[in-house]
Amino acid sequence: MSPKNPSPESHDHSEPSVNNVSPQDTKGYQRTLLFSFIIITGYMFIEAIGGWLTGSLALLSDAGHMLSDAVALGATLMAFKIGEKAATHQKTFGYKRFEILVAGVNGATLVIIALMIFYEAIKRFNSPPDIATQGMLIIATIGMLVNILVAWLMHRGSGDGHDHGASDGHDHSANIVNADSENTEPSATTQTKKPANLNMQSAYLHVLSDLMGSVAAIIAALLMMAFGWVWADAAASVIVAVLILISGYRVMRDSVHILMEGTPKGLSLVTIEQRLVDHSQVKKVHDLHVWSITSGLNALSCHVVVDSEMSIHEASLMIAELEQRLQDLGISHATIQVESLSHPHTQGHSDALVCDISERPVSDTGGHHGHSH
Repeated sequence: MSPKNPSPESHDHSEPSVNNVSPQDTKGYQRTLLFSFIIITGYMFIEAIGGWLTGSLALLSDAGHMLSDAVALGATLMAFKIGEKAATHQKTFGYKRFEILVAGVNGATLVIIALMIFYEAIKRFNSPPDIATQGMLIIATIGMLVNILVAWLMHRGSGDGHDHGASDGHDHSANIVNADSENTEPSATTQTKKPANLNMQSAYLHVLSDLMGSVAAIIAALLMMAFGWVWADAAASVIVAVLILISGYRVMRDSVHILMEGTPKGLSLVTIEQRLVDHSQVKKVHDLHVWSITSGLNALSCHVVVDSEMSIHEASLMIAELEQRLQDLGISHATIQVESLSHPHTQGHSDALVCDISERPVSDTGGHHGHSH
């Protein structure tokens, strides 16, 4: 029987003491974010100076909204930079999770912005202020054009952040299944689009929320100029706030799911188990854990049970084949432990696929007798 970690050959790491997880190439994202940050920040200063010179509160308010976009873009760019730092003995997966932390904060700020808009809209329904509709229309139109340009840059640049080549440790012949079809078995020969980067998505939603606000302001200004509907401004704000709230909630939900090491969207434990058990030498799979390190970078650990004694070399070959099967599912980093069906510790396991790690009995010598399921 082989040791529990069959061989150094079972994992391809450049340093044996540190898990060298191949980072996702984010250079394309960073270029897009930098250009977007410069444009948004530049127009923000123009609006702020214009508002101070003219005494226009509308200009100053819009400048404040664009300030939140600039902060979100800058924080996202910083997260990608920090995420490039190499893995260490203290941070064995590197700093990729920092991207998810920033995405969660961006999602939370979207929710806060939506609630602030709701509050202001209620005040305006009760006491509609006098609005300089012509100035509002001009400001909103310019803001809309600026946000359209930034949103277009970010949408076009989102395709530049994927991994390039086979050397980065990701298999591009196939990727994870559609997020809406978690129980669907992916084809090993079908090429699908990589999942969106959550950090980039949160920054994009900030810009999109500002764009929606500009469009709503234009419509409201036109309605007030044409029909005198003073409530149109508040009504438009409520509609935009609802859309922003939904977007912010989704980003926060996905961030928390990753931070809680939940099973990545589009992957099913049953599908993964079947893909492993389909190997002729694997009889059972247990203690299966699948999680995302960051967007598009999935990891797995599990125990596989074989029915015979196996040499280290044979176990290494089997693990290499299993890792390839997992890469076809979009899992790029796998730790697989081989166990014999006849081993007493293996016989103590239940057949449950998911292990309750909080109730593991410990022997007098400090070793684990088994897992409680």
